[in-house]
Amino acid sequence: MEQFPEFLDFRTKRHESKEEIQLPGNRSLQTPGELLESAYQKLREDLAAELLNTVKECSPAFFERLVIDVLVKMGYGGSRKEAGKAIGRSGDEGIDGIINEDRLGLDVIYIQAKRWKDPIGRPEIQKFVGALQGHRANKGIFITTSGFTREAQDYVTKINSKIVLIDGEDLSQLMIDHNVGVTPVMSYEAKKIDSDYFFEE
Repeated sequence: MEQFPEFLDFRTKRHESKEEIQLPGNRSLQTPGELLESAYQKLREDLAAELLNTVKECSPAFFERLVIDVLVKMGYGGSRKEAGKAIGRSGDEGIDGIINEDRLGLDVIYIQAKRWKDPIGRPEIQKFVGALQGHRANKGIFITTSGFTREAQDYVTKINSKIVLIDGEDLSQLMIDHNVGVTPVMSYEAKKIDSDYFFEE
């Protein structure tokens, strides 16, 4: 039988069918695990896009609070109450808030939050850096719902101050990762054989 190409082809496809699933339209083969991962990534991309659109509709004041919520969930600033007191406290141009870098408050990070549609350019980053210098600070986070120009991104790599730029896409991913503005609907737990359990000496 092995002398016939048709039989060899049939046997090969039969073996593959045990491990892989043929997608409609003769697209590339994927295992069930790969299909699950692909579906998860698609759901996450759609959620991130919807989330960013929702954030863009919020007021500037709400956006500033949202930013603090994300940073607190990431482990900065101790409690939400402690971090929230810093919002709008300084009153200086270019500073929207201050948050502790760690739970002990050994150092602070200054925050600028811009709910913009257009990309943030180098001049806005320079203003922020100037505001940091006015406070004798050298750490800051600039968060926007839009993006940053190439000039702005290059600028922060050439200065002494440590400035982290977070654009709208990054922000939406952080919100999903830390459950800010989203809520889990369902979860799946993929399992595999525990070969250690079946090991016999």
